[in-house]
Amino acid sequence: MTKAIRYFTKFGHSAKMAEVVSEVTGVKAETLSSPITEPIDVLYLGSGVMLGKISSDMADFIRTLTPDKVKRAICFGSCAIIKSPVPQMRRLLEAQGITVDERSFTCKGSMGPLYAGHPNKQDLEELRQFIQSTI
Repeated sequence: MTKAIRYFTKFGHSAKMAEVVSEVTGVKAETLSSPITEPIDVLYLGSGVMLGKISSDMADFIRTLTPDKVKRAICFGSCAIIKSPVPQMRRLLEAQGITVDERSFTCKGSMGPLYAGHPNKQDLEELRQFIQSTI
């Protein structure tokens, strides 16, 4: 089963999370600047939220994906204000015809003093366990 990891990070939260996904799956975590060029079975896709939205970079990246290149996506992310970035990512992925796994992972992400230190060690351990459950 082929896998890929892509993420968008502004403050390092998603990068930290993507590294955990990489450790568990054995797949190199890459930013959105690395396009999906070969067909893959599972795309782990991570994002944070700014001002209630995923980045336009993430939205644009998702719009480049097709079902012949990505069979299934598993989303992860962090946020401070809204509940999760996953529903926004899910809507865009499904609009592209890509199957999105019902399972996803979201944890708190720090925004200044709000949720300072997140994602923390416990968040990352929970992410590790989540990713193991998807393999």
